[in-house]
Amino acid sequence: MDLEAALRAQAQACAALGSPMYADLLGRVADAVAAGGRAAAPFTRVLAGYEDASGPSGLALRLAGSVHRLVLERRAGALAAYYPSVGGTWEPEGCWAAFVGLVADEPDAVREWLDRPPQTNEVGRSAALTAGLLEVTRATGLPVRLVEIGSSGGLNLLADRFCYVDEHGRVHGDEASPVRLDGAWTGPGPWTDGTDGRPAVWPTVVERTGSDVRPVDVTTTAGRLALTAYVWPDMTARHERLRGALRLAAETPVTVRTQGAGDLVDGLAPVEGTVTVLWHSVMWQYLDRDEQERVLARLDDVGAQATPGAPLAHLSLEPRRRRRDDDHAFWLVLRTWPGGETRFLARSRGHGVPVDWVDGTAG
Repeated sequence: MDLEAALRAQAQACAALGSPMYADLLGRVADAVAAGGRAAAPFTRVLAGYEDASGPSGLALRLAGSVHRLVLERRAGALAAYYPSVGGTWEPEGCWAAFVGLVADEPDAVREWLDRPPQTNEVGRSAALTAGLLEVTRATGLPVRLVEIGSSGGLNLLADRFCYVDEHGRVHGDEASPVRLDGAWTGPGPWTDGTDGRPAVWPTVVERTGSDVRPVDVTTTAGRLALTAYVWPDMTARHERLRGALRLAAETPVTVRTQGAGDLVDGLAPVEGTVTVLWHSVMWQYLDRDEQERVLARLDDVGAQATPGAPLAHLSLEPRRRRRDDDHAFWLVLRTWPGGETRFLARSRGHGVPVDWVDGTAG
C-alpha cells in the first residue's frame, strides 16, 4: 500500500470509528500527498524514509499521535485551540491550517515519534475481553491466571476491576470503579445467570502477567502522555475511560515485562486449580508471521498438557473474517483446552463498546 492509500484508508477508518476530526485531517494529508509539489512538501519532509511503511504499521496514526503529543505538551502553538483533548474546539479549516503550519515549522519534533507503534492501551476493549472471561469462568468455575501479550501499559489486566453497564442498565463488576463502560454489552451473554437476569459470578483473578516489546510505565508522566497521545482527541469518552484506568493503575500497579509475545508464551504452563487465560486485543497485526505461528504452536503444546482441573483458554479480540467471504470485523474469539474448541463469541467495535454477543463456532 503506498503512502497516499495508507493515509486515506486510515482516514476512512477514523470516520467509521467515530472521529470526524481525524477523518478530516488524515484525508487532507492524503490529498496533499497526492497533489505533490508545495502542498505535499511539509509531509514528504516529515515522512521521509517511511513512505513504504506497510498499512498495519499504522504510519498515519504515528503521525497523528506525534502531533497530538506536542499538543498535550503545549508545544503546538495555535493548533491546541482546535483539540478537544485540551479544551479546544475542532473546526476543520482552522485546524488544518494550524496542523500544516506545525508540521512545516517543527518537522524534527513531529518525526520524534514516527518510529513508535501506536499504543492506545484502549480500555474500552475490556468490555469484550471481560465478556469472554465471564464465559471462561462460567464454564470452569475456577480462579483465573490472566496473561496478556502486547500489554502496553497493562491497563486491561485490570479489567475485572472496571464497572460494566449492559444494554438493560444492569451494573456488573465494581460499581465504584473509576472506569465505567456504559452500554458495554448487548444480547444474552454470560454476564447474567440465565434465569432471572441476576449478575453472573464475577471472575476471581489471582495472577496478572503482561508483556510488551515496548512497555509503557503508567506510573510516569511520560507513560501517561504516551497513552493519552494515541487516543483520538475528539473522542472524549475514551479520554475519560483512560483517565479512570490510570487512576486505578496507580492504586493497583501491574508489572509488564519487556518481552516479546513468543517469549512470554514459551513460559506458559497449566496450573492445577486455576484456569490460565492468555488474551490480547488489536495487537496481532504488529507481530510478524513467524512470531504469530510460534505463539499458536506453543499454545497447542500447552493445551496438550491442560486438564479439566488445569484448563487453558486463549481469548483474542482482533480484526478478522469469521468466514472467507465476510468483511473484517472485530471478533472476540475463544479457544479452550482440553479439546482445542474455537468459538466466535462476540462482535465488538474498534474501541470496544458496545459488544454484541453471538456465541457461535468457527466458520
